[in-house]
Amino acid sequence: MNRVKKSKLGARFLKFFSPTITPILPALWASATANYEFVQRLSLEDQARLRHLASTFLSRKTISGADGQTITELARVQIAAQACILILNLGIDYYDGWHEIILYPAQFSTEREYTDGAGVVHRTRSVLAGEAWLQGPVVLSYADVTDTEGAHNVVIHEFAHKIDMLNGGANGYPPLHKGLNREQWKQTFLATYLQFCEAVDKAEMLPRHHAQAYAALDAIPIDPYAAENPAEFFAVCSEVFFEAPEVLAQSFPAVFAQLALFYKQNPTTSS
Repeated sequence: MNRVKKSKLGARFLKFFSPTITPILPALWASATANYEFVQRLSLEDQARLRHLASTFLSRKTISGADGQTITELARVQIAAQACILILNLGIDYYDGWHEIILYPAQFSTEREYTDGAGVVHRTRSVLAGEAWLQGPVVLSYADVTDTEGAHNVVIHEFAHKIDMLNGGANGYPPLHKGLNREQWKQTFLATYLQFCEAVDKAEMLPRHHAQAYAALDAIPIDPYAAENPAEFFAVCSEVFFEAPEVLAQSFPAVFAQLALFYKQNPTTSS
């Protein structure tokens, strides 16, 4: 009898404190995801699972506008669909520990202050399309959220950082689930990252506006920004994994294989 009472109390507690999930209507979902190839290549069953996951995501996260940005239902679903493609087969718990997304109408500027080894304080200003804070919000430019050109995807990029941060600061080594070998992951990503950095360095050493420089940069298969550090390499590779999977599979097959195991998806074979 006590066990039954506890069970009923637990169920009532969960019902009271669990957020209400409002299903995304099919027409809104279709409109929001029509231009996302990574959604369209999914089976109908997987699209339905992604829509449910996005509905759950929106019940748990607050999306706030900044600098005059209005938050529409279309914008909310566009963000949710792109964010949830990464966790389609991982689960919503991968986005636990934070609750807010801040949306600007366009790219935004940030100021940073740091002290170097000599004790000198420096201030830097950057213009960003997106930013992910450790245990804090994801900040996005709506102009970039809706940009479907090329293999760039600011939402996938920043939410890959969020996954990377699950075991601390972003460093390109997210917590690995069963089926992945930590040493193999590190060796694969480190070796590919160093080769990639070498190719980018060689291209950037060539005289600007020189034909060879353009050819060298064109030969780099993914955004050269990935050479910034291992965290950016992981985030950019995640973008390409979903947006242009054939490019990543052909250029960095070992990295593609690790990401396919990690995300439990293979976008080159989805239907």
